[in-house]
Amino acid sequence: MNVTMIRHTAVDVPAGTCYGQTDVPLKDSFPQEAARVKSRLENIPFDRVYTSPLSRCTRLADYCGYTHAIRDRRLMEMDFGEWEMQRWEEISDPGLQRWFDDYFNVRATGGESFADQRDRLSSFLDELSHQPFQNVAVFAHGGILLQSMLLKEMIPAATAFDHLPPYGGIIEIEL
Repeated sequence: MNVTMIRHTAVDVPAGTCYGQTDVPLKDSFPQEAARVKSRLENIPFDRVYTSPLSRCTRLADYCGYTHAIRDRRLMEMDFGEWEMQRWEEISDPGLQRWFDDYFNVRATGGESFADQRDRLSSFLDELSHQPFQNVAVFAHGGILLQSMLLKEMIPAATAFDHLPPYGGIIEIEL
């Protein structure tokens, strides 16, 4: 099964803001960005389409013609808990340094770790792999696309964040 994973378009939050699972608005450039994404997907006959329930993903799925995409919470961005909507440089939580030192295993205060997000995505992909589909689309977040590439060993863990797909970026994985 081919899974086409699409990252949402650019968000309208100040640079350096930790926004994770907060439902933030999109930039005014959404129509232009979404049109580029839609043109890249037009000739792919998807058997099923899934999306994160956050509006930055559902809005793109809708624009691309998938108004009935199945919303799945396992496709949400990482939950940064108490750090959400704070500028990274202004977070005074002593747990932040522990998280920076081992974000894979250490949970954000009141949130989750990278491993927690990986487990959510693994559950989704495992369930999906038992379905009789050929082509599936998934509208999701940068963290989910990174996790997908890591799970499929497309990128090394040590440099994972160097491979973050851009807003509106598309990757493909095989299940």
